[in-house]
Amino acid sequence: MPNSEDEGAKKALVISAHPDDSEFGVAGTAYLWVREGWEFHYLICTDGSKGTEDPEMTPAKLVPLRQQEQREAVAVVGGKDVQFLDYVDGEIRYAPDFMREVVRAIRTIKPFAVFSHDPNQIVRNTFINHPDHRCVGEVALDAVYPMARNGPSFPELRDEGLEPFSVSEIYLWTASDVNCEIDITDSMSKKLEALSKHKSQISDFDGMVERVKNFWQNDEGRYVERFRKIQLSF
Repeated sequence: MPNSEDEGAKKALVISAHPDDSEFGVAGTAYLWVREGWEFHYLICTDGSKGTEDPEMTPAKLVPLRQQEQREAVAVVGGKDVQFLDYVDGEIRYAPDFMREVVRAIRTIKPFAVFSHDPNQIVRNTFINHPDHRCVGEVALDAVYPMARNGPSFPELRDEGLEPFSVSEIYLWTASDVNCEIDITDSMSKKLEALSKHKSQISDFDGMVERVKNFWQNDEGRYVERFRKIQLSF
């Protein structure tokens, strides 16, 4: 984490696959850090168009609805802004065009820290990580290193005035190999409030809360967001 007096460096970029992923992953931390003067920017990579089992809900209705829900959730924690890339939900692939957009965001925002999905397939032997999550996590890691900091990569971005930039820290949620826990007990209510904005995804909010609280609770009864933290030292 940068020194407290280094206000210019207190920027974070959250790169997630779908609307609502970031609230599950990092909303508690975002709220706490925003209170400490951080800017949190959000990049949502897919359009969320397949996040429904309702045969009457069309993509034309669902996509703008989920974008609005995401904006409202970000507002709850005090996030700075949200950008949507609108790749088709469930069909995102590791590709140069996708990488370019993530690198563009990093070079534009210049974040000290990037938060994203861990690209592992199995999470703590309890569930299978969504393929969109895995793809976005892999692209986010490769965008941080080497692509965003490498001058010859995407020279067209330099033509736009976006110079190479080096991220200092990466935090990956839903990691099995965690080495960082952030106590969000004091911001748990804000995390849940942010999640509650995703009404199209959560039909039984109270039931969902009871089911997932165990995922965020440690042995002492405190609530934590767990990450695999990578401190880039070169």
